[in-house]
Amino acid sequence: MKILNLYAGLGGNRKHWNGDVTAVEYTQEIADQYKEFYPNDQVIVGDAHQYLLDHYQEYDFIWSSPPCQSHSRMIRSGRNRKPRYPDMRLYEEILLLTHDFKGKWVVENVKPYYKPLIPAKQVGRHLFWSNFEFECEEIKQPKNFINNTNVAGSNALKEWLGMEYDKNIYYEGNHCPAQVLRNCVHPDIGKAIMEQA
Repeated sequence: MKILNLYAGLGGNRKHWNGDVTAVEYTQEIADQYKEFYPNDQVIVGDAHQYLLDHYQEYDFIWSSPPCQSHSRMIRSGRNRKPRYPDMRLYEEILLLTHDFKGKWVVENVKPYYKPLIPAKQVGRHLFWSNFEFECEEIKQPKNFINNTNVAGSNALKEWLGMEYDKNIYYEGNHCPAQVLRNCVHPDIGKAIMEQA
């Protein structure tokens, strides 16, 4: 099976998959760590949204986890937050896959601050859009999941995900070593969904 893993991050969702996997990740340091975890995957550093449009027909299964920051309820909290447009590429990808892709697909994001524009399946803090039915149980998060913003919190998330590495990895402009880990879909959720695909 040829699998496309978009916005791959560290690859939490991918941990228990078998198959020929191509991962697309924008941040070089994150892509490098992904490659250490999954040396047999083809890893592309680039724009996952454009890659999907250019290559979707080459795959049997597509998983996409577009950036969640502009959809998250966290964007609406705190006195220093400023209004911003939600990134509508999330819905562009759902519509493209719904109408043009012949294989199985999943798009994952967080539960947003608004009513989703396209109905989705909720599993814990995640929403999933897909073209197949699946059942999946929520994986209990560590205590203070969102507030784990230091190295100790990062280590707790590494243990929870079963994804150990020695350094701190940051998204561009972000100074929280746990953020890249919080963005992971737990490996057991990724496994359950892939098995049912």
